[in-house]
Amino acid sequence: MSKETLPLFLSRVQAGFPSPADDYIEQSLDLNEYLIKKPTSTFFMRVAGDSMKDAGIMADDILIVDRSLNAAHNSIVVAMVNGEYTVKRLLKKPNQLFLAPENKKYPILEIKEEMDFEIWGVVTYVIHSAK
Repeated sequence: MSKETLPLFLSRVQAGFPSPADDYIEQSLDLNEYLIKKPTSTFFMRVAGDSMKDAGIMADDILIVDRSLNAAHNSIVVAMVNGEYTVKRLLKKPNQLFLAPENKKYPILEIKEEMDFEIWGVVTYVIHSAK
């Protein structure tokens, strides 16, 4: 993975009432260093579908997924269910696991013992276009 750095401005951009912009750069920003803590266990995946739209994850977004992290209750995870990848919110209850969508059009999936199931990784960041 090549290290490409981009300029990082010292002044912050206002999301409210605008202020005069400063014309100087604080430092360079390497997005790999900022977004990826463990490069050997981190992957990018593109999203298809709208089951996570209420969590701000849209079709064509890029997920940054870290396979080294342990998935906790309420983590957004990429899971393999019966041979298919899916991104959902993990819900843990005593002796039960659920994959919950963030779109009311879709049902919560209870993970049963007979299912082929694996938590593939934990979503750490979502990259999407401002469109």
